[in-house]
Amino acid sequence: MKFQKILMLGYADGDLREEHWKRIDKLCAEKVMLPKDSPEIAKHLSTCDCLLLKLGMRADRDTIDHAPNLKYIGMFGTGVGNIDIKYAAKKGITVCNLYYATEAVAELAFGVLIEHLRDLERAKAQARTGDYSESTYFDTSEIRGKAFGVIGLGRIGGRVAEIAKYGFDADVRYWSKNRKKKYEAKGIRYQQVDTLLKECDFLSLNLSHVQGETTDFLNAERIARIKPGAIVVNLSPNELVNMDALENRLSKNDIMYILDHSDELTKDDASRLAKYKNCIMYPPIGYTTREASSVKKTIFVENLENFLKGKPTNKVN
Repeated sequence: MKFQKILMLGYADGDLREEHWKRIDKLCAEKVMLPKDSPEIAKHLSTCDCLLLKLGMRADRDTIDHAPNLKYIGMFGTGVGNIDIKYAAKKGITVCNLYYATEAVAELAFGVLIEHLRDLERAKAQARTGDYSESTYFDTSEIRGKAFGVIGLGRIGGRVAEIAKYGFDADVRYWSKNRKKKYEAKGIRYQQVDTLLKECDFLSLNLSHVQGETTDFLNAERIARIKPGAIVVNLSPNELVNMDALENRLSKNDIMYILDHSDELTKDDASRLAKYKNCIMYPPIGYTTREASSVKKTIFVENLENFLKGKPTNKVN
């Protein structure tokens, strides 16, 4: 079984290795690669049965309705918030994404925490000038023994919880849509999300963005509940957070907010957040390890192959 036409939007030759391109070519009668803003998109949507997207690109109802033969949407990443997965399911279209950077993202969460807690950026800059005094670093702090809340205990959230528990001996609690008895057996306590927000010194946000379900999960009411002095690490999509409410809380200078999806912010939102010293923004580097990049490409192609075999993997709808 093959796809009649695979339409790939926003891809470049360097996104995959030659071996992966060859495998994709074997899966279709025709492959069309277009820039994300190409005027030819609508024409090719009308005849494609496979649509492959990169992060940040949309497949809303209008897109889906323009592709009457569509049976598969593949995301070259984890986030599917810009895909109407419920409408796709209603149309009999399978949507698959990639779960590939669990360790990379979880490790980064602690990397950015330690960099902030130990003031490492300032320390490196100081040492480069030849000043090796430690006299101004005695107000830094540790993770051990602190209340560490994980919101969303999926693959990445679960790994964050394990590292916090076993690597740092933190008091780890979690909230997730479904209780996770496996983690509770390890001493990771379940709490209601509002309790986590109120009690935890550290908060790690690890939810997928699902339009209409997790959009603005951290709304004004929840953001107001965050414990003063808490550090919030959000390596998930920014759509989970209400930007007006976040800016209002940042203006009080009583929490620290760290994010890495800065490329997905609007220019206005990025400018707003950049004004606050208690907001640290990173490029989207959570998934950029050599190991994660290699696995990502392989899983992407395997998803296509497995769908054609009638055994879809990483299906989200």
